[in-house]
Amino acid sequence: MTDPQNKPVTLQTLQRYKTEGRKFTCLTAYDASFSRAMNQAGIDTILVGDSLGMVIQGHASTLPVQPQDIAYHTACVARTNQRSLLIADMPFLSYAAEQDAISTARLLMQAGAQVIKLEGGAWLAPLVSVLRKNGVPCCVHLGLTPQSVNVFGGYKVQGRDEQSAEQLTEAVKILEAAGTDLFVLECIPRPLAKALTGMTRVPVIGIGAGPETDGQVLVVYDMLGLHDGKPARFVKNFLTDGRSVVQALAAFADAVKNGTFPAAEHCFD
Repeated sequence: MTDPQNKPVTLQTLQRYKTEGRKFTCLTAYDASFSRAMNQAGIDTILVGDSLGMVIQGHASTLPVQPQDIAYHTACVARTNQRSLLIADMPFLSYAAEQDAISTARLLMQAGAQVIKLEGGAWLAPLVSVLRKNGVPCCVHLGLTPQSVNVFGGYKVQGRDEQSAEQLTEAVKILEAAGTDLFVLECIPRPLAKALTGMTRVPVIGIGAGPETDGQVLVVYDMLGLHDGKPARFVKNFLTDGRSVVQALAAFADAVKNGTFPAAEHCFD
């Protein structure tokens, strides 16, 4: 288990990890208890994800989540978070217009977020630039972006054909130039994720994107085996072998850092 007395993780910490080739961890959290447990387990970054719409609120997708929902749960997490870098999702259509984006970002940052996360592509570059100029660090989520599930026609692997792979490559270049601080790559082929991670100076968090990304993220309930029905291919249950919750969180952290998770069976080729 990582020493919980370590200094707080910052964007500069993650940049140093990338430079040194050290893996880092990310898990979703929505309340003070899980935040405290993740600090004890040495989780590097916490995401207050709009996944709360499904795992907390019981919706069929993330689309019904409101900015006030994310702000409430961000504040809950922030109260017991001492170490982890705290990222908060900008929910569906809360950043379609620049002024809406600024208002939502202000709400989430004032609730305790240190980075905000947006889903999309290269078209987000101007907004990333505006937010960053106003003191808001940005994480951009590429690949399978759940807020666009109706456009994709379901939860499908992205970037398998040459055209979509080129689009993702260009998006990374454009968004890095705009000042993006972090990337999340979800459900893309392992070779593409490896190439994208290698071409950018920005730390890259993967989920269903192979082990070569700089960090790994999972929904905390998924990695504790609390999922509805068959888990996604990239999910592993760490709450086994008589572990406590904190021990399971620490086992996830250890597996990411030593390179045993994700394994081949968790990846897309």
